[in-house]
Amino acid sequence: MASLGVNIDHIANVRQARRTVEPDPVTYALLAELGGADGITVHLREDRRHIQDRDVELLRATVRSRLNLEMAATAEMEAIARRIRPDMVTLVPEKRQEVTTEGGLDVAGQQPALTALVGRLQAEGVAVSLFVDADACQLEACAATGARWVELHTGTYAEAAWADQPRELARLTEGSFIARSIGLRVNAGHGLTYQNVEAVAAIEGMEELNIGHTIVARALAVGLEQAVREMKALVQNPRRDPLFGSPRP
Repeated sequence: MASLGVNIDHIANVRQARRTVEPDPVTYALLAELGGADGITVHLREDRRHIQDRDVELLRATVRSRLNLEMAATAEMEAIARRIRPDMVTLVPEKRQEVTTEGGLDVAGQQPALTALVGRLQAEGVAVSLFVDADACQLEACAATGARWVELHTGTYAEAAWADQPRELARLTEGSFIARSIGLRVNAGHGLTYQNVEAVAAIEGMEELNIGHTIVARALAVGLEQAVREMKALVQNPRRDPLFGSPRP
């Protein structure tokens, strides 16, 4: 049964649109936990477009579930992570011009540097996950760095046309199998919604799904606690073949 990590970056997006003090993502992290979130995820970007350093400091002090810090593999972010000591760091690719993360990290192309970074963070007691596409070469490189976790990029599946989703789901399923067979633990995320999450939650060995935008969007109608409860119900009790409308077992 997969757990649910709630990404609250988009709460900060609303605040930063006016450069004001509300809505405060720290407050909304508490609401997400009250709704059943098993963890809180934030991405501290180089350009600070949404989450701010102050947010990460306060979240570390107040989150009672797990704090997952998404970040680029840079010296600045490493220093912050080693000081804040989140429960997990997820290393992600980052381009200033992108709206959101566009794909997985090229671990195979940066393996020596990432191996050193993973080693330093894990020596500090911080678990490390690598955000990658469900590709055998990348997954093998992840294992070679010494990281214990991967987060499979689900954006291609989420953005695929309905007829193409089974093929993309199969790639994720195979990626999960490969990762587990070489000793990696598996999370997933990016672009998942109330409509497409169940198939990913049902993948064997899936441990946690990190989901943000769709929950925040739903929260505008029903409130964040209820939006998290609804998503967690889908994640923890998914239909086995939701793409084709099979009934729950």
